[in-house]
Amino acid sequence: MPVHPAREVIGVLGFPFSKGQTYDGTEQAPHYLRDAGIIKNLQAQGNTVVDHGDVNLESLPVDEPNTDIRNPKSVGTANKKLSDAISRILKTNQSVLTLGGDHSMAIGSIHGHAQVEPNLVVVWVDAHADINTPLTSISRNIHGMPLAFLAKELQEYMPDMPEFDWCKPCISVRDIVYIGLRDVDPSEKVFIEKFGILAHYMEDVEKYGVKELIERSLSQIDPSGTRPIHVSFDVDGMDPALTPATGTPVPGGLSLKDCCYLAEEIAITGRLSVLDIAEVNPLLSSEEDRNLTMTNTVNVTTKFYGNRRKSITPPDYELPRPQ
Repeated sequence: MPVHPAREVIGVLGFPFSKGQTYDGTEQAPHYLRDAGIIKNLQAQGNTVVDHGDVNLESLPVDEPNTDIRNPKSVGTANKKLSDAISRILKTNQSVLTLGGDHSMAIGSIHGHAQVEPNLVVVWVDAHADINTPLTSISRNIHGMPLAFLAKELQEYMPDMPEFDWCKPCISVRDIVYIGLRDVDPSEKVFIEKFGILAHYMEDVEKYGVKELIERSLSQIDPSGTRPIHVSFDVDGMDPALTPATGTPVPGGLSLKDCCYLAEEIAITGRLSVLDIAEVNPLLSSEEDRNLTMTNTVNVTTKFYGNRRKSITPPDYELPRPQ
């Protein structure tokens, strides 16, 4: 099944980066996810996959330790490189699977996507809203701010940050839908309510079910059913029992069944253009928990590209007959 009407090849791109938050480890996630078989599993489904390696982040600038926001130079420079790489791959008629990396990666990923497909919509699967500004953030970590850099309506609340001069706001709050929220800062709640951002908290998932929410979400942000879809999938959107190897786990998250159904429904649209996998941290768990996280992350990722739980008859399959 094609990934996108004009994008039948999946381009895999690693973003080995951890400066958007305080824990080392997310920079190792692309390596671990490849070792866990993410590419082999996609190919086994019949997908054509091109591995573009990792974004080269060897020469990032060094940040002053006393800045109000942590690591703005390195985060800004790394995401500019990611944005350029995403755009280049999309221009070759490939979709992109981006293996992060902390969730600051969404700045570069969505920005690069919008340079090629400005009509995109964003499905944000996460326990957190990640729409703090540098002025409202409690943690000062940019992985909690990516949507503030990208949304046009929030620019009046953003301070001048020369490190991100390249990142011109490229989406509207009307292009965003959240799924799985359960740890939202007060300022983020104000932004969500002020701008009417479509937000589904875990209470909504439990009340209505993922099936109704994803149908409602796609029909609201893309009533014509024609717009390219960008999914930014933070593994902490899942319940920590399923993905314990992550930096900011929040109990009571999405089940494996929820995530598989969501991914399968996105795949059925044929319009998935870019998928981010964010916040896998192999260093924050035991080997057993790390392996569990990798297994569940790979499982859900493959569902976005046509791996259905419902069996599909292979093409040209003939039942064997006795001779």
